[in-house]
Amino acid sequence: MRKTVSVTPSARRLTNSLRDIGYSFESAIADLVDNSIAAGGSHIKIQIVFSGENSYVMISDNGDGMSPEDLNEAFRFGSQRTYQTGELGRYGLGLKTASLSQCRRLTVFTRDKRTGTRSANCLDLDFINETDNWLVTEPETDDRSKTVLDRLSPHGTVVLWDNLDRLLPSNNPSSPWAKRKFETLGSRLGTHLSTVFHRFLSGEGVSPIIISINGVDLKPWDPFVRAEPKTELVTTDKFELDTRNSSGQVVVKSYCLPSRSQFTSQEAFDAAAGIRKWNRQQGLYIYRANRLVQWGGWDSIRTLDEHTKLARVSLDFNTDLDDEFNINVAKMRVTLPSSLKKLMSRSIGDVCARADSRYRKDKNSRGSEQQASLDTATAPEGYAPGAEVGLALKSAAARSGNFSAFKKIAELLKQEDPKLAKLLGL
Repeated sequence: MRKTVSVTPSARRLTNSLRDIGYSFESAIADLVDNSIAAGGSHIKIQIVFSGENSYVMISDNGDGMSPEDLNEAFRFGSQRTYQTGELGRYGLGLKTASLSQCRRLTVFTRDKRTGTRSANCLDLDFINETDNWLVTEPETDDRSKTVLDRLSPHGTVVLWDNLDRLLPSNNPSSPWAKRKFETLGSRLGTHLSTVFHRFLSGEGVSPIIISINGVDLKPWDPFVRAEPKTELVTTDKFELDTRNSSGQVVVKSYCLPSRSQFTSQEAFDAAAGIRKWNRQQGLYIYRANRLVQWGGWDSIRTLDEHTKLARVSLDFNTDLDDEFNINVAKMRVTLPSSLKKLMSRSIGDVCARADSRYRKDKNSRGSEQQASLDTATAPEGYAPGAEVGLALKSAAARSGNFSAFKKIAELLKQEDPKLAKLLGL
């Protein structure tokens, strides 16, 4: 029998290293929303409260809750629970790594739906740094803890972040600048969650949920604006990908969005631009178990192009294909299999050609309308547009003794707007 030696990692060093796994504030919250959905939560409430160094973020749900044993397991790095196909969890790290990327103290309160048992755990980086041990503690008994526990009726879970060293400046967490910065978190988060969970918010293929931030319910943002009459579904394809033990299906749908003039309103056109705005929002929208994990860009299949910005393509896969897509811990990035890229290339080419044609047609149409408007805008009633208007201006300038000034105006107009000068016959 081989000799073995236990090499348990340093709790102090590893927990601090895991803080930099790559979460943004928005993606960290999204990871906790995944947990709430997996627990059967239908209403997820997020509170972002500024109070200087006592500021906190709270995420609560009305899901199934956890038993004390399950809660302890949830605090294990790399928890031993198994995930079913279609479940949003993956590595057993999200609760800890997402939370500690933003705060130094994570507290979870929960009430089990089956037994009604309430329990709570706290993971405090300052305590771990002091002891260098993998230890969780009971949370301090304070007014806020009592209030949270009272909310767990009849069941559910509350996640509390405080000691927010990644969200507030350490030197002056109560400053007006810190407050302004903190108050922007809610609007950014709302835009992100409305995008990532738009299918869950609308109930598209899943049970509908409600997500609210500081009491305001989010509305879904559909990347493909399918409520617009002129949105066109160009292709639908289904591909089988082989895995080590079986195979899985990938569904690809390509959409050509309306051009600017085809939208029902300017507000709808502006809203469809998305977080990254029109040009960078074109491309692939990759869904894992109905949750959007990556969007924008063509993943080296083709390059971004102004003329194809109306092209957007959804790609759906389930959790049984996680290994093939190499999904990362933060569930923010995947790698497309090269074989799938080849299979998709034709449908992507088709939708991009359609988008290019629609964009150019709209641009030419709007250009013609602008020119026609210019032709008629300065024409007095009863006069032909263009050159005859210019002739009338010349005549009026000569008869009023201001022809020299008119010539200077004409020269300036030729330099600054040669098209208009030509239209007027100058």
